[in-house]
Amino acid sequence: MNATGIIVEYNPFHNGHLHHLEMTKELTCADVTVAVMSGYFLQRGEPALLGKWERAGMALHAGVDLVIELPYSFATQHSSVFAKGAISLLDSLGCSSFCFGSEDGDIDTFEATANALQTRQADYNAAIKMYSKEGLSYPAALSRAFLSLGLSESFIDLSKPNNILGFHYIQAWNEIDSGMKAHTVTRKSADYHDEHFASPTIASATSIRKALFGDGDREKIRSLMPPESMQALKAYEDTYGSLHQWENYWPLLQYKILSTPIEQLRSIYEIEEGIENRIVECARQSSSFSECMNRLKTKRYTWTRLQRMLLHILMNVSKEEMRARSDRPAYIRLLAMSASGREYLRQHKKEISLPLISKLSSADPVEAALDIRASSIYPMGLKDMNARMVAMKREWSTPPLQLQKS
Repeated sequence: MNATGIIVEYNPFHNGHLHHLEMTKELTCADVTVAVMSGYFLQRGEPALLGKWERAGMALHAGVDLVIELPYSFATQHSSVFAKGAISLLDSLGCSSFCFGSEDGDIDTFEATANALQTRQADYNAAIKMYSKEGLSYPAALSRAFLSLGLSESFIDLSKPNNILGFHYIQAWNEIDSGMKAHTVTRKSADYHDEHFASPTIASATSIRKALFGDGDREKIRSLMPPESMQALKAYEDTYGSLHQWENYWPLLQYKILSTPIEQLRSIYEIEEGIENRIVECARQSSSFSECMNRLKTKRYTWTRLQRMLLHILMNVSKEEMRARSDRPAYIRLLAMSASGREYLRQHKKEISLPLISKLSSADPVEAALDIRASSIYPMGLKDMNARMVAMKREWSTPPLQLQKS
């Protein structure tokens, strides 16, 4: 059986994701589709809208055959680390190909761009560093550095968010010397950061989340998501009382910031250049997470980078702790599988190059430390204490979800 991989967050699963999944199956002709999915906290430094089991269930009902978890130490990182963790997992699971969505939509252009930059990697890295020192955000520095090399205009546009991620997927693919075949499909209708609905049936996850936390009118998003995704959202709210957003964690985060000595804040991962002092001052003056972020935001630091800093503060992740971790995942955490996915694992279990675990308790406690911590912190965003306790227990008691039909 041939497997193809996709890298996802599904926050939440919507029609654009369904389009990507269907196009991936059509393009790769694979027997099985594997999704590497972020767990409780995401690449943009924010809590997932609802738990990983619900999001894995959305994927399973939409036609994904295997859902595995991207660990916290990769899922909440900048693009290059995020990409290397995800591509490494797909390669370790024996996938024959992978496919990502992009604004460009041409895999040859991605490969040409990566190959061109590989020959001038030192110049490229130096240019990124120079533009970052001038106060540009990382994505802006990345794009400016690329243009400064005077390469052909036929290469990908590295100012686009999905192109940036795709570029890093190709870089990671080259770096680990994977035998997988790379594919990309054009992102349909909605841009990654769109806050408004781009069409009656396709919208970004950002715009859907904005609608959910706006007036709460679920009818506005019904046409944008598969029925199973809508049902999962309702079931989660009925069970736990609310969906997750940063505002739910603000009292905890504010307390953590204001009660932590400045020297200790300085040791938190991604905190640098004295920004810890600004964080303390902004937290002291703010009554909500959004107010704090708007006070904190500067031209130099993107909203995403600041959110990741604050997430690492909330999680108490130190520079030393993150540096001590491997640059590739140490195990494969299985979250969900269809009958076809189960058969793939049976046929290929001897070829899988990492330990395959179905419960967090089976993982090496050192390697799994941040994921164990995340499983305890994430439920703290729920208001009801009983709901928190139920959510915490799920991490240790829930076996992989299974769908009997292929």
